[in-house]
Amino acid sequence: MATRHDQDGGGSRLWRGMRALIFGEDSEPTLREEIEEAIDEAEESQGSHPVAGDLSPAERQMLRNLLHFGERTAGEIAVTRGDIMSVPSDISFDQLVRAFADAGHSRLPVYADSLDEVIGMIHIKDVFEAQVDPARERSVKGLLRNPLFVPESMGVIELLARMRAERVHLAIVVDEFGGTEGLVTIEDVVEVIVGDIEDEHDIEEAGMLTLLEDGVWEADARIELEELQSAVDPRLTAEDDEVDTLGGLVFLMAGRIPANGECVRHPSGWTFESVDADPRKIIRVRLHAPDGQRPRG
Repeated sequence: MATRHDQDGGGSRLWRGMRALIFGEDSEPTLREEIEEAIDEAEESQGSHPVAGDLSPAERQMLRNLLHFGERTAGEIAVTRGDIMSVPSDISFDQLVRAFADAGHSRLPVYADSLDEVIGMIHIKDVFEAQVDPARERSVKGLLRNPLFVPESMGVIELLARMRAERVHLAIVVDEFGGTEGLVTIEDVVEVIVGDIEDEHDIEEAGMLTLLEDGVWEADARIELEELQSAVDPRLTAEDDEVDTLGGLVFLMAGRIPANGECVRHPSGWTFESVDADPRKIIRVRLHAPDGQRPRG
Protein backbone atom coordinates (compact mmCIF):
# COMPACT_ATOMS: atom_id res chain seq x y z
CA MET A 1 0.00 0.00 0.00
CA ALA A 2 1.33 3.38 -0.94
CA THR A 3 1.93 5.68 2.00
CA ARG A 4 1.80 9.44 2.18
CA HIS A 5 5.53 9.56 2.84
CA ASP A 6 6.20 7.38 -0.22
CA GLN A 7 4.11 9.70 -2.37
CA ASP A 8 5.41 12.99 -1.02
CA GLY A 9 9.09 12.09 -0.69
CA GLY A 10 10.02 14.41 2.11
CA GLY A 11 6.75 16.31 2.15
CA SER A 12 7.32 17.58 5.67
CA ARG A 13 10.37 19.57 4.57
CA LEU A 14 8.37 21.01 1.70
CA TRP A 15 5.62 21.99 4.15
CA ARG A 16 8.13 23.71 6.41
CA GLY A 17 9.23 25.83 3.48
CA MET A 18 5.64 26.61 2.46
CA ARG A 19 4.73 27.49 6.04
CA ALA A 20 7.65 29.90 6.28
CA LEU A 21 6.68 31.46 2.95
CA ILE A 22 3.00 31.88 3.84
CA PHE A 23 3.08 32.54 7.57
CA GLY A 24 6.65 33.75 8.08
CA GLU A 25 9.65 32.19 9.75
CA ASP A 26 8.27 32.83 13.25
CA SER A 27 5.06 30.83 12.81
CA GLU A 28 4.60 28.05 15.35
CA PRO A 29 4.67 24.49 13.94
CA THR A 30 1.88 22.13 14.91
CA LEU A 31 2.50 19.04 17.04
CA ARG A 32 1.94 16.94 13.93
CA GLU A 33 4.67 18.84 12.08
CA GLU A 34 7.07 18.64 15.00
CA ILE A 35 6.67 14.86 15.25
CA GLU A 36 7.19 14.42 11.51
CA GLU A 37 10.24 16.67 11.58
CA ALA A 38 11.67 14.57 14.41
CA ILE A 39 11.18 11.43 12.33
CA ASP A 40 12.87 13.09 9.34
CA GLU A 41 15.84 14.14 11.44
CA ALA A 42 16.20 10.66 12.92
CA GLU A 43 16.15 9.06 9.47
CA GLU A 44 18.70 11.53 8.13
CA SER A 45 21.09 10.88 11.02
CA GLN A 46 20.52 7.13 11.47
CA GLY A 47 19.37 5.97 8.05
CA SER A 48 17.74 2.54 8.13
CA HIS A 49 19.77 1.42 11.17
CA PRO A 50 18.23 3.00 14.30
CA VAL A 51 20.10 2.97 17.58
CA ALA A 52 19.10 0.41 20.21
CA GLY A 53 15.75 1.23 21.78
CA ASP A 54 14.78 3.75 19.08
CA LEU A 55 11.86 3.43 16.67
CA SER A 56 12.41 0.88 13.92
CA PRO A 57 11.86 1.89 10.26
CA ALA A 58 8.52 0.04 10.31
CA GLU A 59 7.44 1.86 13.47
CA ARG A 60 8.45 5.20 11.96
CA GLN A 61 6.36 4.50 8.87
CA MET A 62 3.34 3.52 10.96
CA LEU A 63 3.73 6.73 12.93
CA ARG A 64 3.86 8.74 9.70
CA ASN A 65 0.72 7.00 8.48
CA LEU A 66 -1.02 7.69 11.79
CA LEU A 67 -0.11 11.39 11.63
CA HIS A 68 -2.03 11.70 8.36
CA PHE A 69 -4.72 9.11 9.14
CA GLY A 70 -7.38 11.79 9.61
CA GLU A 71 -6.75 13.24 6.16
CA ARG A 72 -7.92 10.12 4.33
CA THR A 73 -11.50 9.49 3.20
CA ALA A 74 -13.62 6.40 2.67
CA GLY A 75 -13.53 6.94 -1.08
CA GLU A 76 -9.72 6.96 -1.11
CA ILE A 77 -9.26 3.65 0.67
CA ALA A 78 -12.26 1.76 -0.72
CA VAL A 79 -12.10 -1.31 -2.93
CA THR A 80 -13.29 0.01 -6.29
CA ARG A 81 -16.69 -0.96 -7.66
CA GLY A 82 -15.15 -3.16 -10.37
CA ASP A 83 -13.31 -5.25 -7.76
CA ILE A 84 -16.24 -5.80 -5.39
CA MET A 85 -17.19 -9.47 -4.95
CA SER A 86 -20.94 -9.69 -4.36
CA VAL A 87 -23.89 -12.05 -4.83
CA PRO A 88 -27.42 -11.56 -6.21
CA SER A 89 -30.42 -11.72 -3.91
CA ASP A 90 -31.87 -14.75 -5.72
CA ILE A 91 -28.80 -16.94 -5.20
CA SER A 92 -29.39 -20.44 -3.82
CA PHE A 93 -27.80 -21.58 -0.56
CA ASP A 94 -25.45 -24.03 -2.31
CA GLN A 95 -24.40 -21.34 -4.75
CA LEU A 96 -23.82 -18.98 -1.83
CA VAL A 97 -21.50 -21.49 -0.17
CA ARG A 98 -19.55 -21.78 -3.42
CA ALA A 99 -19.40 -17.99 -3.76
CA PHE A 100 -17.80 -17.68 -0.32
CA ALA A 101 -15.30 -20.44 -1.17
CA ASP A 102 -14.34 -18.69 -4.41
CA ALA A 103 -14.17 -15.19 -2.91
CA GLY A 104 -12.17 -16.06 0.20
CA HIS A 105 -13.89 -13.29 2.17
CA SER A 106 -15.85 -13.43 5.42
CA ARG A 107 -18.58 -11.02 4.21
CA LEU A 108 -20.25 -10.57 0.84
CA PRO A 109 -22.63 -7.77 -0.22
CA VAL A 110 -26.01 -8.82 -1.62
CA TYR A 111 -27.63 -6.83 -4.43
CA ALA A 112 -31.08 -6.79 -6.03
CA ASP A 113 -31.13 -5.82 -9.71
CA SER A 114 -27.64 -4.31 -9.82
CA LEU A 115 -24.70 -3.40 -7.60
CA ASP A 116 -26.29 0.03 -7.19
CA GLU A 117 -29.03 -1.70 -5.18
CA VAL A 118 -27.16 -3.33 -2.31
CA ILE A 119 -29.79 -4.68 0.07
CA GLY A 120 -27.49 -6.12 2.73
CA MET A 121 -24.56 -8.42 3.37
CA ILE A 122 -24.08 -12.02 4.46
CA HIS A 123 -21.48 -13.14 7.01
CA ILE A 124 -19.78 -16.50 6.49
CA LYS A 125 -20.36 -17.33 10.17
CA ASP A 126 -24.13 -17.37 9.53
CA VAL A 127 -23.62 -19.59 6.48
CA PHE A 128 -21.59 -22.10 8.52
CA GLU A 129 -24.23 -22.17 11.25
CA ALA A 130 -26.99 -22.74 8.69
CA GLN A 131 -25.02 -25.63 7.19
CA VAL A 132 -24.78 -27.55 10.46
CA ASP A 133 -28.14 -26.57 11.98
CA PRO A 134 -31.17 -27.73 9.95
CA ALA A 135 -33.40 -25.40 11.98
CA ARG A 136 -31.54 -22.29 10.78
CA GLU A 137 -32.97 -20.23 7.94
CA ARG A 138 -31.05 -20.80 4.69
CA SER A 139 -32.67 -18.20 2.48
CA VAL A 140 -30.80 -15.02 1.58
CA LYS A 141 -33.49 -13.01 3.35
CA GLY A 142 -32.96 -14.98 6.54
CA LEU A 143 -29.17 -14.56 6.41
CA LEU A 144 -29.05 -10.85 5.58
CA ARG A 145 -27.32 -8.36 7.84
CA ASN A 146 -27.20 -4.58 7.43
CA PRO A 147 -23.90 -3.03 6.27
CA LEU A 148 -23.04 0.62 6.74
CA PHE A 149 -23.71 3.01 3.88
CA VAL A 150 -21.29 5.93 3.87
CA PRO A 151 -20.44 8.80 1.48
CA GLU A 152 -17.12 8.93 -0.35
CA SER A 153 -16.18 12.07 1.59
CA MET A 154 -16.49 10.52 5.05
CA GLY A 155 -13.17 10.68 6.92
CA VAL A 156 -11.63 7.40 8.00
CA ILE A 157 -11.64 8.43 11.67
CA GLU A 158 -15.41 8.92 11.57
CA LEU A 159 -15.79 5.70 9.59
CA LEU A 160 -13.77 3.73 12.13
CA ALA A 161 -15.81 5.23 14.97
CA ARG A 162 -19.07 4.19 13.28
CA MET A 163 -17.78 0.67 12.62
CA ARG A 164 -16.84 0.29 16.28
CA ALA A 165 -20.01 1.87 17.65
CA GLU A 166 -22.38 -0.14 15.43
CA ARG A 167 -20.19 -3.28 15.41
CA VAL A 168 -20.43 -3.50 11.63
CA HIS A 169 -17.15 -4.11 9.85
CA LEU A 170 -18.24 -3.61 6.24
CA ALA A 171 -19.34 -0.35 4.64
CA ILE A 172 -20.72 0.34 1.16
CA VAL A 173 -19.33 3.61 -0.18
CA VAL A 174 -21.94 5.50 -2.18
CA ASP A 175 -21.65 8.43 -4.57
CA GLU A 176 -23.73 11.61 -4.57
CA PHE A 177 -26.53 9.85 -6.46
CA GLY A 178 -26.70 6.87 -4.08
CA GLY A 179 -24.92 4.51 -6.48
CA THR A 180 -22.33 2.05 -5.23
CA GLU A 181 -18.82 3.47 -5.61
CA GLY A 182 -16.81 1.02 -3.53
CA LEU A 183 -16.54 -1.08 -0.40
CA VAL A 184 -14.51 -0.66 2.79
CA THR A 185 -13.85 -3.19 5.55
CA ILE A 186 -12.33 -2.51 8.95
CA GLU A 187 -9.18 -4.24 7.67
CA ASP A 188 -8.88 -1.57 4.95
CA VAL A 189 -9.05 1.12 7.63
CA VAL A 190 -6.38 -0.54 9.77
CA GLU A 191 -4.13 -0.99 6.72
CA VAL A 192 -4.01 2.80 6.32
CA ILE A 193 -1.88 2.79 9.46
CA VAL A 194 0.00 -0.52 9.45
CA GLY A 195 0.24 -1.23 5.74
CA ASP A 196 -1.10 -4.25 3.84
CA ILE A 197 -2.26 -7.13 6.03
CA GLU A 198 -1.96 -10.56 4.44
CA ASP A 199 -3.35 -13.61 6.19
CA GLU A 200 -2.71 -17.31 5.55
CA HIS A 201 -5.46 -17.42 2.92
CA ASP A 202 -4.15 -14.55 0.82
CA ILE A 203 -2.57 -15.49 -2.47
CA GLU A 204 0.44 -13.46 -3.50
CA GLU A 205 -0.57 -11.20 -6.34
CA ALA A 206 1.44 -10.97 -9.52
CA GLY A 207 3.38 -7.75 -9.94
CA MET A 208 1.96 -4.71 -11.68
CA LEU A 209 4.63 -5.00 -14.41
CA THR A 210 6.98 -7.92 -15.03
CA LEU A 211 9.55 -8.54 -17.77
CA LEU A 212 9.02 -12.21 -18.75
CA GLU A 213 11.69 -12.40 -21.43
CA ASP A 214 13.37 -10.16 -23.98
CA GLY A 215 10.57 -8.21 -25.65
CA VAL A 216 7.70 -9.69 -23.62
CA TRP A 217 6.13 -8.00 -20.59
CA GLU A 218 3.12 -8.91 -18.48
CA ALA A 219 1.15 -6.25 -16.65
CA ASP A 220 -1.82 -5.75 -14.41
CA ALA A 221 -4.57 -4.12 -16.47
CA ARG A 222 -4.87 -1.41 -13.79
CA ILE A 223 -1.34 -0.12 -14.42
CA GLU A 224 -1.24 3.56 -15.39
CA LEU A 225 -0.23 4.31 -18.98
CA GLU A 226 2.27 6.89 -17.72
CA GLU A 227 4.09 4.17 -15.79
CA LEU A 228 4.00 1.89 -18.82
CA GLN A 229 5.40 4.61 -21.05
CA SER A 230 8.21 5.30 -18.60
CA ALA A 231 9.19 1.66 -18.07
CA VAL A 232 8.49 0.06 -21.45
CA ASP A 233 7.91 2.41 -24.41
CA PRO A 234 6.88 6.09 -24.56
CA ARG A 235 4.74 5.33 -27.63
CA LEU A 236 2.21 3.32 -25.59
CA THR A 237 -0.38 6.08 -25.54
CA ALA A 238 -4.14 6.29 -26.02
CA GLU A 239 -5.92 8.51 -28.54
CA ASP A 240 -8.67 9.13 -26.00
CA ASP A 241 -7.48 11.41 -23.19
CA GLU A 242 -10.03 9.83 -20.83
CA VAL A 243 -8.16 6.51 -20.89
CA ASP A 244 -5.32 6.29 -18.38
CA THR A 245 -4.87 2.55 -17.70
CA LEU A 246 -3.65 -0.37 -19.81
CA GLY A 247 -6.97 -2.17 -19.41
CA GLY A 248 -8.83 0.90 -20.63
CA LEU A 249 -6.53 1.16 -23.64
CA VAL A 250 -7.04 -2.51 -24.61
CA PHE A 251 -10.80 -2.19 -24.17
CA LEU A 252 -10.84 0.95 -26.32
CA MET A 253 -8.83 -0.74 -29.09
CA ALA A 254 -10.85 -3.98 -29.07
CA GLY A 255 -14.21 -2.29 -28.56
CA ARG A 256 -15.07 -4.87 -25.89
CA ILE A 257 -13.45 -7.10 -23.28
CA PRO A 258 -11.24 -9.48 -25.29
CA ALA A 259 -11.30 -13.19 -24.53
CA ASN A 260 -8.28 -14.88 -22.96
CA GLY A 261 -5.65 -15.41 -25.66
CA GLU A 262 -7.10 -12.74 -27.95
CA CYS A 263 -4.68 -10.10 -29.26
CA VAL A 264 -5.00 -6.50 -30.43
CA ARG A 265 -2.28 -4.45 -32.12
CA HIS A 266 -1.33 -0.98 -30.98
CA PRO A 267 -0.39 1.66 -33.62
CA SER A 268 3.18 1.58 -32.26
CA GLY A 269 3.49 -2.05 -33.32
CA TRP A 270 3.12 -3.53 -29.84
CA THR A 271 0.72 -6.47 -29.53
CA PHE A 272 -1.50 -6.70 -26.45
CA GLU A 273 -2.59 -10.22 -25.51
CA SER A 274 -5.39 -10.71 -22.99
CA VAL A 275 -4.15 -13.42 -20.62
CA ASP A 276 -6.73 -13.03 -17.85
CA ALA A 277 -10.19 -11.51 -18.16
CA ASP A 278 -13.70 -12.15 -16.95
CA PRO A 279 -17.03 -10.97 -18.39
CA ARG A 280 -16.77 -7.67 -16.49
CA LYS A 281 -13.14 -6.58 -16.81
CA ILE A 282 -9.65 -7.18 -18.18
CA ILE A 283 -7.32 -8.39 -15.43
CA ARG A 284 -3.87 -9.03 -16.95
CA VAL A 285 -2.29 -8.25 -20.31
CA ARG A 286 0.85 -9.54 -22.02
CA LEU A 287 2.76 -7.04 -24.15
CA HIS A 288 4.77 -8.27 -27.16
CA ALA A 289 7.31 -5.86 -28.65
CA PRO A 290 7.22 -4.98 -32.36
CA ASP A 291 9.23 -7.36 -34.53
CA GLY A 292 12.87 -6.43 -34.80
CA GLN A 293 12.75 -3.91 -31.96
CA ARG A 294 14.47 -4.37 -28.63
CA PRO A 295 12.46 -2.56 -25.95
CA ARG A 296 13.64 -1.25 -22.64
CA GLY A 297 14.33 -3.61 -19.74
